[in-house]
Amino acid sequence: MRDTPIRTIRAILFDFDGTLTRPGSLDFQQLREELASPAGAPILEYIQGLPPDRRRHCLNVLDRFEMEGAARSRPNEGAEELIRELQARRLPLAVVSRNSRAAVVRALENFPSIGPSDFNVLISRDDDILPKPHPEGIRLAAGKMGVSAAETLVVGDFHFDIDAGLRAGSPTVFLTNGRMEPPGTPAPDFVVENLSQVGALVRKRSPLAEGKLPNDLLDRILSERASGDPSLLIGPGVGEDTAAVALGREDEVLILKSDPITFATDEMAYYTLVVNANDVATSGGTPRWLLTTLLFPPGTTGEQVKRLMASLRRWCGRLGVTLCGGHTEITDSVTKPVAVGQMVGTATRSRLVDKSRMRPGDQILLTKALAVEGTAILAREFRPALESLGVPAAEVSRCAEFLFSPGISVLEEAETVLQSGGVSALHDVTEGGAATALDELTRAGRHRIRVRADRIPVFPETARICRLLGIDPLGFIGSGSLLIVCRADSRERLQEALEDRGIQATWVGEVLGPGSGVEAVDGEGKSLPWPHFETDELPRAIEKLQQIKI
Repeated sequence: MRDTPIRTIRAILFDFDGTLTRPGSLDFQQLREELASPAGAPILEYIQGLPPDRRRHCLNVLDRFEMEGAARSRPNEGAEELIRELQARRLPLAVVSRNSRAAVVRALENFPSIGPSDFNVLISRDDDILPKPHPEGIRLAAGKMGVSAAETLVVGDFHFDIDAGLRAGSPTVFLTNGRMEPPGTPAPDFVVENLSQVGALVRKRSPLAEGKLPNDLLDRILSERASGDPSLLIGPGVGEDTAAVALGREDEVLILKSDPITFATDEMAYYTLVVNANDVATSGGTPRWLLTTLLFPPGTTGEQVKRLMASLRRWCGRLGVTLCGGHTEITDSVTKPVAVGQMVGTATRSRLVDKSRMRPGDQILLTKALAVEGTAILAREFRPALESLGVPAAEVSRCAEFLFSPGISVLEEAETVLQSGGVSALHDVTEGGAATALDELTRAGRHRIRVRADRIPVFPETARICRLLGIDPLGFIGSGSLLIVCRADSRERLQEALEDRGIQATWVGEVLGPGSGVEAVDGEGKSLPWPHFETDELPRAIEKLQQIKI
């Protein structure tokens, strides 16, 4: 392999046969015999050097050979999963092949879940370019994807692919399919046995999407931590949204939390307070003190700063939290206001909620319904666009009030179940929706979870908006919903206590044995696919709404 630095990967380019398809569908020895092509000579270049009549005949033979091979071909192991993962990361994809376009399209018919439309660029020998190993096709594809060749990862199973990529200035991956030896000259940047390893390479070197870090990446980063402080009762980890520190006197514990508000300017003070207070409450603590760092873009007026600070003081007063300091700054590092809250709360050690207490047989409740927060954000920020899609004005107004009713605070439900007893874990649904929250819960609790997908509640208004925008409410930001894990004999008591407070609480699953992972089933116990979201559905929804002409 080459020992050269690799730039950020912003696009992926694939060879086709033997890379996205399983190797072996084309018998090149048989083709050479039929074409009378000398061993070792590249077939396309050999045909181009023939007299015109002989060239036409050989091209017809080649077309037939490729189409027959395309009909036999099958997706390579992990190919479709890799394509879907790269699409979820919004990375442009290309195919550059020495085959005809018709053969590539025909082979893609054998792929159950992807087709030609899943690639931004498809270049074949039918295009007016020199074939690989010439770099022209690589550079052309990169340009059409709007990136440089140096930012385009070239993946192939033949030395022509590597040669073309290197000559174009691209990082290259040689796919051995578990059998072939990588070429010595030119040497690829990376060698992998299967396509799943390509996904791992891309995850390390592609730009991260907006939003919080993916759980897998965060887990790897945090696994390298080391803390020898015995007073740290709950430290950093996926699904651990707060830290808990023993104060060294009696059983008093300090709960520490920090969270930024970067997406909502409407009611930013309320978001800053509630989002941070929620996590303190789910740890069993009482929110007490708030510090804020407020960053404003150039052009912000003193009156705007004053209004936000006044709103912060007002909401702190309503929730019994003291606004005790922070930092305020005008900076061109932001293009819209950003508020970072640092909440401090207190709890007794006996009341501290540690997700490691989860046990097999524990039951899982979900309060309210999916995507309360996301529904409110869209209704408050994009009212005209939603109405133009056919959402009645009265319904948009109702969704806008989701911020306060049913509300994005979980303080009341957390306090209710803690007083009732039997709680083993609490986790509020935030960015990434319920699907991400359950993934975080299973990691932090170190136990597998089974979810009854058919029981997960969605408000009709949310379901309508998600359907119109083509987004999944399971991956839609959802502050206001609390996941409650409790002992089996406490479930009914907790549900009744919550319902007495007017809070909807739905049984949605149970805790299984040690490990991690979420499995979904329907009402009959049949397995269902469980979605994974690299990023929250909110940016996709906003992008679609911004494209609507009012």
